[in-house]
Amino acid sequence: MTVHPLLMFPHPGLKTACAPVSSFDENLRLLARDLHETMRAAPGVGIAAAHIGIFSRVTVIELGPETGVLTYINPEITWSSKETLQHVEGSVSMPGATDTVTRPKSIRFRYQDLHGVSHEAEADGFLAICIQHEIDQLDGIFWLQRLSKLKRDRLIKKWEKTKA
Repeated sequence: MTVHPLLMFPHPGLKTACAPVSSFDENLRLLARDLHETMRAAPGVGIAAAHIGIFSRVTVIELGPETGVLTYINPEITWSSKETLQHVEGSVSMPGATDTVTRPKSIRFRYQDLHGVSHEAEADGFLAICIQHEIDQLDGIFWLQRLSKLKRDRLIKKWEKTKA
């Protein structure tokens, strides 16, 4: 298992939509393990393959022992609730920068597992927020794009000062 270097904001790869996975082999399982190790080292609770410069629809989420490590291949949201939640979000590719994002409280989604088996699932609360955040990244939507222009510009300016 390898901890990979992360693409850091404003790297253009963070705005790249990821291609669907079609090969469910040992390389995919190694990628998932590497993503998990990289996410833990960052640290974070979720990571998409795009964060390490691999533009495949793979994401790993680990919220704690109750959920364990969740790996989603080719995930897509099929339904979102009208009810929303606000939650403070950030990214392993922009450490230390956070802001409040509003997202649907509940979702239904489909995905494949590491063996290519299709699944449908529901999520709500924090898990739903994390899945939506990572699917956005797989679609080339960096979380900052969910903020107003004013909030985004302020956050970027503040973040650039901290890394200078």
